[in-house]
Amino acid sequence: MTTHEVPAPRALLTYDEYRDEVLALVSPTPRTERVHLRDALGRVLAEDIASPIDVPPFANSAMDGYAVRWDDLAEGGETRLIVRGDVPAGSRWDPPVAPGECVRVMTGAPVPSLTDSVVPVELTDGGLTEVIIRERPDRGRGAHVRGAGEDVSRGAQVAAVGDRVEPGIVSALAGIGIGEVEVRARPVVALATTGDELAAPGTALERGQIYESNGPTLAAQLATLGAEVLRREPIRDEVDAFVAALDELAARADLIIVTGGVSVGAYDVARIALQEHAAATFRHVRIQPGKPQGWARWRGQTPVLALPGNPVSAAISFTLFGRPMVERLLGSHRTDTLTTAIADGTWRSPSGRRQFVPVSLRTDVDGRLLAAPTHRRGSASHMVTSLAGADALAEIPEETTEVAARDLIQIRSLT
Repeated sequence: MTTHEVPAPRALLTYDEYRDEVLALVSPTPRTERVHLRDALGRVLAEDIASPIDVPPFANSAMDGYAVRWDDLAEGGETRLIVRGDVPAGSRWDPPVAPGECVRVMTGAPVPSLTDSVVPVELTDGGLTEVIIRERPDRGRGAHVRGAGEDVSRGAQVAAVGDRVEPGIVSALAGIGIGEVEVRARPVVALATTGDELAAPGTALERGQIYESNGPTLAAQLATLGAEVLRREPIRDEVDAFVAALDELAARADLIIVTGGVSVGAYDVARIALQEHAAATFRHVRIQPGKPQGWARWRGQTPVLALPGNPVSAAISFTLFGRPMVERLLGSHRTDTLTTAIADGTWRSPSGRRQFVPVSLRTDVDGRLLAAPTHRRGSASHMVTSLAGADALAEIPEETTEVAARDLIQIRSLT
């Protein structure tokens, strides 16, 4: 175990100032790859995508019914028409429809070129060779016809660089016939958890030990973002061991995330090693939890984000600072979305620090969104179980010292 002198006081930054500082460490990876659309879910596009076709590509029927010439329909009375034939969905037949004739069509079927409207079967007697149309559709000429290009026209942009491929984008790209897309390569993010006190889950604890939860927690968050996660066993509280571990990780990683040992204690090896070997910058940030933070460039190159070791502090700090860095590596233009909820409980907040509290969300009988802390201790940094059941983070401004039940508060997503 290594001990050094207590460091000098740190600069005190706001949440926004520190976030901007660490975001400057990374830029979008230039690496891209082409993947099949079925493998693109969750990836970030590296190309703009325009539709190569009109959607729909042809005028088609929105209803089961009869394709007619609007001018053949009597106003205010019945119309009798000869049924020229049937055009089901998928048919290539384009029958020549003369005046006084119609064609029976099914939903999605091409509308014959010489017709301009569709009469739903409900407005007819359903005849097969001859049909009686009881009334004209209220929609007028063009009723129940989906025009070619009505959804999207050829050449229109459907998705853009930086879009994350969600199910809706998969649907849109499949609908315009796109089989493959160019996406950003998954950034490699290495996790370096530190501490002699850490024991692997599933083993027996000895005196002074706690289970190592930061690695699994952050690995899960990184995987959700689409990063490739590089993990190793926790690093011992020895400077030489820390240096060797980071040299190994930096050879493969686009970003290294360190948890633990970043405060001002005499045995905070991560801080000591990063300062001695990477001229690291450590800050105090006006947030709770997660006041001690740091960053560096290992060997002058690989960005390092140093997070506190307490489990809630580490998880929340990653959400606030690590997630935006990974999004930038991916070239994603996603931004944090804040919304509002009603406080479902009462708690205190430290003056001068922005507080982030894990909360669960529910909707009351009046349709209002309620947010309740998941742990009675609110944002206590070591309460790892407070993350279980958390749907979001309540974000309490620096000037607020107490949250009362029914107060309107801001919340941000954890995903």
